Amino acid sequence: MSTTTEHTKTALVTGANKGIGHAVAEGLAARGMTVLIGSRDPDPGEKAAASLREAGHDARAVALDVTDPAAVEAAARAIAASPGRLDVLVNNAGISGGALHLPDEADMDVVRRVFDTNLFGVIRVTNAMLPLLRRAPAARIVNVSSGTASMAAMTDPGHYFWEVPSSAAYPASKAALNMLTIQYAKRLRDTGILVNAAAPGACATDFTAEFTRATGRTTTRTAAQGAAIAIRLATLEGDGPTGGFFDDDGPVPW
Repeated sequence: MSTTTEHTKTALVTGANKGIGHAVAEGLAARGMTVLIGSRDPDPGEKAAASLREAGHDARAVALDVTDPAAVEAAARAIAASPGRLDVLVNNAGISGGALHLPDEADMDVVRRVFDTNLFGVIRVTNAMLPLLRRAPAARIVNVSSGTASMAAMTDPGHYFWEVPSSAAYPASKAALNMLTIQYAKRLRDTGILVNAAAPGACATDFTAEFTRATGRTTTRTAAQGAAIAIRLATLEGDGPTGGFFDDDGPVPW
């Protein structure tokens, strides 16, 4: 996958106040982009943006709860006012829902919350930002998915996911997100907007603590390492792929 470096682009990263989202924002800012730090809670977002500005980057916080339609629309209006367009949208905001949710024991309220953030939130944000993305000459949309969304890996006795307890929440929401990525790619394939899903891998962040407890697997992979594939997809050249699912090593089996 070939990439390009621009110094006038604007990127919005949801859930960017910490973890992989912050690492994605930092990586895009380091490539000269103006970065909008989407954060459900204003204070952490402001602190994250300030840390990037202190490092010499162009960053600002945007209050953005992806589960709140009014907040999403307000964010879109604010971005339309300044800077006026988007070149990159990284749909990173996501929740695990806490403990693994065995399908036959699942708390439906929790499952709904997970899907509301991980799937429906992506639809809300993407649709609100599409008019701004269409103003850019070569916009990119990256949906941060998960290796746990791979049905091939989950059904492979030789893959460690085979032993991971089943869950009706997080992996199911991310598998649905992969299909949504394909549908947006199909819808936008004549516009020059490339849409792809990224599998960052399990990183040593707060987010993976529950997964670590459930599986007994630990990781030394950093948030910056996990962010690399999203950054690569956000900076694809015009001949890059669309409608794909990628990790560091290339395409991930669906």
